[in-house]
Amino acid sequence: MKWMIASDLHGSAYYTAQLLEAYAKEQAERLILLGDLLYHGPRNALPKEYDPQGVITMLNAHSQSLLCVRGNCDTEVDQMVLTFPILAEYAILSVGSHLIFATHGHHFHSNQLPPIQPHNILLHGHTHIPCCRQYDTHRYCNPGSVSIPKEGSVHSYMTMEDTILRWKSLSGKEYHCCDLGAAALPVL
Repeated sequence: MKWMIASDLHGSAYYTAQLLEAYAKEQAERLILLGDLLYHGPRNALPKEYDPQGVITMLNAHSQSLLCVRGNCDTEVDQMVLTFPILAEYAILSVGSHLIFATHGHHFHSNQLPPIQPHNILLHGHTHIPCCRQYDTHRYCNPGSVSIPKEGSVHSYMTMEDTILRWKSLSGKEYHCCDLGAAALPVL
């Protein structure tokens, strides 16, 4: 099983097209989107080729392979034009013996934990900064942002194949890898 995980498209047709090209190359079974799909938000500059209607068309074409959670910029109006569900606050995913709590990150994050246990994975976007970190109470992973990366990070996504996580630029270049089966995650 192989999943591709991305967050924070923010209505950029340019970067959404690159993400979907990478998705085709990765040949992943599912594309998990961690919110903020169409709107750029009041704190962000307009991303390159801001075109929410174009992003709607591109994402709807892949509706059968998408699993999404709601971001702070996603609304009921967005759900009216998207043909796949986006309004769930979180999703619980099971990978082998690992429980993954997938959310956007504006409600649940490392300072406001959901009900998880040590060695469970908290997976969220929202910060636009890729991360892989081991805490005493949980593991935290963030794919970064597809369209508006912050703190010098690259336009990025993650893949998960079995227990291996890989962080990649939109061009597909891997820049970090870890095994969920390891005792501790290497810090990104």
